[in-house]
Amino acid sequence: VQLVESGGDLVQPGGSLRLSCVVSGVPLDAYAIGWFRQAPGKEREGVSCISSSGRSSYYADDAKGRFTISRDTAKNTVYLQMNNLKTEDTAVYYCAADHLPVTTGWLPPLLASYYDYWGLGTQVTVSS
Repeated sequence: VQLVESGGDLVQPGGSLRLSCVVSGVPLDAYAIGWFRQAPGKEREGVSCISSSGRSSYYADDAKGRFTISRDTAKNTVYLQMNNLKTEDTAVYYCAADHLPVTTGWLPPLLASYYDYWGLGTQVTVSS
């Protein structure tokens, strides 16, 4: 299983970015996919996740109303659309995969320990 993130960039406050996570080697319907972020000097925190069925999603409080997670099974890619970005959103963003035995709408907790596979991250910097 390989996950590769892209789409990070330098953006001004209030701007938008769309992050992509290409998943290789396995079908998305066998994995819940989560987005996490880690800012300098801080612990890695969960941002959002989408179920293996694609029918359920969850957002951390700070992401609600600003971020949207989605996926394209034809491209085996999960996206994180981020709008109205704030300086405190600056971090390295990671996607991660949690293998599930069946395709389901169940969502794993948005905790790093639940996820089995990780990408290397993409840098998002929000600054004027």
